[in-house]
Amino acid sequence: MTAEQKFDLRRVELKDADVISACVRAAYAMYLERMVQPPGPMLADYAAIIDEHLVWVLESPNAVVGVLVLMLRDDYLLLDNIAVHPDHHGQGQGLGSRLLVLADEEARRLGYDELRLYTHIKMTENIALYQAKGWVITGRGIEDGYDRIFMTRRLGP
Repeated sequence: MTAEQKFDLRRVELKDADVISACVRAAYAMYLERMVQPPGPMLADYAAIIDEHLVWVLESPNAVVGVLVLMLRDDYLLLDNIAVHPDHHGQGQGLGSRLLVLADEEARRLGYDELRLYTHIKMTENIALYQAKGWVITGRGIEDGYDRIFMTRRLGP
């Protein structure tokens, strides 16, 4: 990738389910050796998720390089999944940050003042990134067989 590489954000269509699944599997593969079971996003049915939730992709002219899944809740917007393909990690392009900004923008657009997420306790890089972006740990617990950290981000005016 060159510094001039252009990445576009767009809402997904049902036909994108397979490429989203492939991007997510690649993004989470690095965690397989740390965990007893595959990360939940690797097992998800993306056709159903696209049908029921808000999903975007970040793409280059040749491939989907990132995925964002948001789920509407009564009092907050759940950031259910954010994934960047490993071929695009660490290149200083801020792709994960761009997806986080989109989550904030969508929360505001939809009238929410809070986003929440959860991540596996062993995904330490993600926890550090979220904290650096203003997310606060609100709890820890076992959910669906995963040892999770729960986080929140309050949005200002």
